[in-house]
This record gives sequence, structure tokens and C-alpha cells, in this order.
Amino acid sequence: MSSSSGVIRQLKVAIVGPGLVGAALVEQLIAYRSSPRYELLPIKLAGVINTKGMLLENEVSKANSLSELQEALSKAPSSSLDDFVDAFAADSKYHSVVVDCTSSDGVASKYPSWLKKGLSVVTPNKKGFSGSQALFNEIQELSKGPGEPLVYHEATVGAGLPVLSTLNDLIKTGDKIKKIEGIFSGTLSYLFNTFSHPSAPKQKFSEIVKVAKANGFTEPDPRDDLNGMDVARKATILGRVSGLPLSIDTLPVENIVPKELQGVQTAEEFLSKLPDFDGEFDKLNQEALDNNQVLRYVAVINFDGESSVKLMKYPLSHPFASLQGSDNIIAFTTERFPNPLIIQGAGAGAAVTAFGIFGDIIKIAERTWAGKL
Repeated sequence: MSSSSGVIRQLKVAIVGPGLVGAALVEQLIAYRSSPRYELLPIKLAGVINTKGMLLENEVSKANSLSELQEALSKAPSSSLDDFVDAFAADSKYHSVVVDCTSSDGVASKYPSWLKKGLSVVTPNKKGFSGSQALFNEIQELSKGPGEPLVYHEATVGAGLPVLSTLNDLIKTGDKIKKIEGIFSGTLSYLFNTFSHPSAPKQKFSEIVKVAKANGFTEPDPRDDLNGMDVARKATILGRVSGLPLSIDTLPVENIVPKELQGVQTAEEFLSKLPDFDGEFDKLNQEALDNNQVLRYVAVINFDGESSVKLMKYPLSHPFASLQGSDNIIAFTTERFPNPLIIQGAGAGAAVTAFGIFGDIIKIAERTWAGKL
């Protein structure tokens, strides 16, 4: 679909799953309506759907704030996701992008059908790019040719940080990737930045986990952070984008939840029993500190050896050792950058994730009006 085929110069955005991240994106898109850039690059929020109901363009355009849209959505009639998507696919005057803000395997599996309908896709959902290799390949195949709809998923790794865009630029310009390593979990970053540093106050690991959960820094069950699977998904995406056929099923991933606690029934039981294992974490930490090192939970995508996701030790002089708060940090070692190219900053949070998504939407709008779609 090209701009010369009669498509009007406006991009329509349809959001699937207006939860924390989706709601932040709604706020940014509503604010964008009144910005000077809107006249130059008209990007219009035109649809929202959740598990209970959906709103299309006429209803969405009446909402001047997130709260107004949420109220309208609470009264909206229920409908299917397929009906919602088809409403945009049927509009031949405008190009539309479907933004999947869920974490659903089922929704991610629909990307190929959306692309075949001529709809572009933007998402922070890691499932379509870290799950089935066949699904990953199909998504890439359907979005790589001239005139075909586009897929952007910057926010699947590092939220709003320019991780995938930097990686793609390195690849497209012919650089040879040798190693990618990084701290990709804001939760695990916070836990070990707090627990393992010479200047850090001495605290028990279990206590730090408990405080992090109370402050909303972890998943409802902290084991979903500590098992490393979220980091493994991000490592898999980075590998696949680089041409390395990684899989979460074969990637070595260290689960730092004590084995005795991996099968307990509830998060509350896990937290109540975690202090019994503080001694093991203290020992690991002290061994590192005695050698002027710190503990960091790191993914390594190695193009000349084995990739891994595990707890590692780094010298105090290393950039990973000086990380603060819940920041992410990613280091690209390449032929052109033997001294790694480093990206660092907030790698989690609704506002920065929505920023990453919005940036991808803008890229699609710019390419649409340059006649690329």
C-alpha cells in the first residue's frame, strides 16, 4: 500500500490491551493531538480494546483524557479481537498500526494474520519474537519486502532504550557482532545493585526482595523475576535479530530461586522461607567483594562461544559494577567497537516503555508517507 494509491496522510493507531503500558501510550497519543508535530505527522488514536469491550474511532475521538477513555471503555459493548482488527483492515483510506500491549502468546500468534491484512504491528510483547522460531521467521518474512506492512518491537528489550535500533544499525552497516552482554531486568538490576557493592549498606537478600515486592518493583510472585526467564526472552530476541538462532528452550538459564523454594505454592510462602537461604547469598556476595568484584545477573549472547543467562561476577572497574537503581545496561562488542558500545538507562516503567512504542509508531508514519507502504 503506497501513498500514491490514495491513502490519506494519516496513521491510525489501534491499541490492544490498555493496561499500565497501554494506558501510558494512550496518554501520550492524546497529548500528541494538541502538539505542533501533529499537523506535520498526524498520528491518530483510533481504537482501543480490552477483554471486556472495545472502542472504535468515533468513541475514542470524544475522549480528551485517559480517564474519559477508560470510563467510555468500561461501558463499551464486548467484541472479538478479530472484529476489532478487521475494522481497521477494511479501511482502505488510511494505513493502520495495531499495537499489542499485552503479554499474551495468543495475541502474538495473530501477528501474521494482521500483516497479511495489510496492518503494521508495534509491540512490547516478547512472545512473538522469543517463542516459536517458526512464528518469528513468518513475522520477519511478511514484513521485510518493499510495500509490505512493518513490524517494530523496540520495547521488547530495554523498554524505551534504543537497543534493537542500535543493533539493527550495526548489522545493516556491515559491522560484525562478536558479543552482546547486558543487565536486562530492572528488578534483578535493583536487587543486586542494592545487595552487592562495597559501599552498599549490609542487607539480607531476602529483605531486599521483600521491599522490592512491596514497592511494586517485582512481579506479584518474585520468582517470576528470579527465575531468569524474562531475561532469557530478551537474550533470545537479541540473538535472533542478529541472526543467531537462540531459543529459550536451549539457552542455559540460571534460576536463582533456591531449589527448595521453586515449587512452593504461593509467593507469600516463598517470601517467608527465603530468609533461610540468606547465608548462601551472603557467601556468594562476600566471595565477590573479597576479590573486588560484585554480583550481577547478566545475559551474554556470544557469537564465538556459548551464550548464557546467569549470575556473574564483575570487577569494580567494569561498567556493570557502577549501575544504580533499576537501570538496564547493554554492551555491544563488535569489529568496529572492540571497546564496547554501551547503552544505559531506565529499562522498565510504563512511561518509558510507551515512549519506545510511540517512537516505533512514528517510524511507521514516516515510512508510510515516504511512500514505503
